[in-house]
Amino acid sequence: MSENTYVMAIDQGTTSSRAIIFDHAGQIVSTGQLEHEQIFPRAGWVEHDPMEIWRNVRQAVAQAFAASTPDLTSKDLAAVGITNQRETAVVWDKTTGEPVYNAIVWQDTRTQAIVDELAGDEGADRYKDVCGLPLATYFTGPKVTWILDNVEGAREKAEKGDLLMGTTDSWVLWNMTGGPDGGVHVTDVTNASRTMLMDLRTLEWDESICADMRIPMSMLPRIASSSEEYAEGREQGLLAGVPIAGILGDQQAATFGQACFEKGMAKNTYGTGCFVLMNTGTEIVKSENGLLTTVCYKIGDADTVYALEGSIAVAGSLVQWLRDNLGLIKSAEEVETLAKGVDDNGGTYFVPAFSGLFAPHWRSDARGALVGMTRFVNKGHIARATIEATAYQTREVIDAMNADSGVDLTELKVDGGMTANELLMQFQADQLGVPVVRPQIAETTALGAAYAAGIAVGVWSGEQDVIDNWAEGRRWEPAEGDDERERQYRNWKKAVTKTLDWVDDDVLV
Repeated sequence: MSENTYVMAIDQGTTSSRAIIFDHAGQIVSTGQLEHEQIFPRAGWVEHDPMEIWRNVRQAVAQAFAASTPDLTSKDLAAVGITNQRETAVVWDKTTGEPVYNAIVWQDTRTQAIVDELAGDEGADRYKDVCGLPLATYFTGPKVTWILDNVEGAREKAEKGDLLMGTTDSWVLWNMTGGPDGGVHVTDVTNASRTMLMDLRTLEWDESICADMRIPMSMLPRIASSSEEYAEGREQGLLAGVPIAGILGDQQAATFGQACFEKGMAKNTYGTGCFVLMNTGTEIVKSENGLLTTVCYKIGDADTVYALEGSIAVAGSLVQWLRDNLGLIKSAEEVETLAKGVDDNGGTYFVPAFSGLFAPHWRSDARGALVGMTRFVNKGHIARATIEATAYQTREVIDAMNADSGVDLTELKVDGGMTANELLMQFQADQLGVPVVRPQIAETTALGAAYAAGIAVGVWSGEQDVIDNWAEGRRWEPAEGDDERERQYRNWKKAVTKTLDWVDDDVLV
């Protein structure tokens, strides 16, 4: 395949939708990006407008073409890959293409009553042997149940076969391939593994779980591999005739883009939330320490590769909260400057349990806490505590991962927007006691989706090409003494206990 063959990735994220064109070397040619509105109807509720997302995807594609040098068009693209915010649920009318309700975002906690009802006497692990996940508000299935139960006429339409559901990859793909006029309704194994509805062993929808959640099977997309030709772009679109050939949930895409192809390799993506994935090979490893068992990727007909995952709800969004809700900083970048103005956190610890605590605690009753404050504490200490919170949460997950896998991590590959914060990266290395490594191309989520699509059409021959393209950009070595590291972490764990049992059962949101 020619060296000047290009692949586009569409990255439909939690805060924005992007289109990025990559060349054969995995280098960025051009990008387009638009943010979408974060809708908060009530405490604990988080929504997006699916139509806004679809409009933004189209505009981002147009921006990427307009910004490209040389001037590229769809005829220059060998394939398109999609990566997306996972677990976020969209339900839409297959005849009109209109969503019946806003997308319910992965951070949303409104489904707690549904989750509790499903758990019953068997508890949160009722379906874990089948789908690898605990019952939690995080996942897609209960969100779809809520929409069918609460939107007038939705359940009747669904039972008649008039509604479709999916994560945002399915919504974007369906629209890209024609929408009501022949749109293809497909998801990949990585996204399907986040719904609570897929059997990890068979890679098929589990009829009994769907029945328990009262979700008609007719709504569900076909489950495909992460790298194959699903369909071509619709005739009237900017990507007309281009094969859409890769789909990976955002965290799995980053794992793929980071070339974590060997068992025991792990990466952490620092975005809105924080997500650590460890490749466990073709083995389904059940967690005893609060982690998720999930699909890592499946390339065409090759064996399925699985992963352990630690999901952290709040990371970069905590910095946004300082900026938007408190006005403590004017830009996200300012948090590092502010934090560098003090020597340490002044004894202050920030546990951002805004949506409860995810891995390894899974406590929906937790809420955020800023503890240890004295009159000595200033905004620099709060900024530092904000940065450190992400590193502490990551250490909790890595400790659980080491225990589950039986193999201690020797280095952590990192990506995502927060890796530009060098104070955080150094503190992360200090807390883990292992090197933290950032690649030259930090856009590994989009890159992973591009690789999956490109492999399907022959732009890249396989995993070795991804490994050859990967290059180290920066490395942080641990510099903190053991005693100080453990003292800090001990205080963090104490702070976590202050967030628990905060929400009364009858007002859980």
